[in-house]
Amino acid sequence: MMRRAAVLGHPISHSKSPALHNAAYRVLGFDAEYTAVDVDEPELAAFMAGVRREPAWCGLSVTMPLKRAMVSEVDECVGAAAELGVLNTVVIETGVDGAIRLTGHNTDVTGIVNALRNAAGLPTLHGVPGDGVTLGRRAAILGAGGTSAAAITALSRLGHRDVVLFARDESRAAEAFGAADASGVRLSLLPYDSATGSLAEYDVVISTLPPRAADGLAAQLAAQGSAASSGDVPPVLLDVAYEPWPSALASAWSARGGTVVPGLEMLLYQAVEQVLLFTGNGPEKAPRVIDAMCDAVNAPRRG
Repeated sequence: MMRRAAVLGHPISHSKSPALHNAAYRVLGFDAEYTAVDVDEPELAAFMAGVRREPAWCGLSVTMPLKRAMVSEVDECVGAAAELGVLNTVVIETGVDGAIRLTGHNTDVTGIVNALRNAAGLPTLHGVPGDGVTLGRRAAILGAGGTSAAAITALSRLGHRDVVLFARDESRAAEAFGAADASGVRLSLLPYDSATGSLAEYDVVISTLPPRAADGLAAQLAAQGSAASSGDVPPVLLDVAYEPWPSALASAWSARGGTVVPGLEMLLYQAVEQVLLFTGNGPEKAPRVIDAMCDAVNAPRRG
């Protein structure tokens, strides 16, 4: 039986996940087809009811606006998904009794960790939370949406204990504070409008904003001088938005001498973890999966 997998979200036509996953399945010899399905929040319950009736499903990737809503559709959340109350991955398994069980995971955390580690020339991690390596001393996050919680947990695994969150809507920051409490991070909340004058003070900045949402900030940064970090390398920006690319924020950051980690890197590394979960393979298969995914999206292979 050919297995089924998909990425769910709205809108979803721009997604590169099908290219990444299908390339990985081919190299692993896993008989499955991965597609993109446009599902908005009001349609989610009906869609998931159909999933529970179809044993061919092996997994789902979940993007906005479904990362919170999907939590109520699974039987259990584990790992970072249980800590954060936000998931981006559903593993679908059929028990010996024929019952279909859905387990929620959050691979965004590992995606962020490995995107930043790869940019720093460090080996990526699969199946372990961290190795104690710290990337810089000061870290900041732009945006208080669902990905901000994953970013906080990721920064904690990279050794950061103090993080500043610049929020456009401070009322949405409860989830971020929950992630900080669970990760042992001291989180400071500041207005988004105050970010322009202080971003150069941070060694690592993660933008969790939707595409083009940071264009105004980018224009302000472009008018400033060169960045200066407290470490030995220019400040690092991970912009989780990957379409269009380069984003205005990424371009402004590069022009100021900073290092930019494309959102495609995070997408790739979180997809690696999803593939291992969906196929039942261990971390020893990760290098082959990474190479196949890089080839699929014309990204350079890892060293």
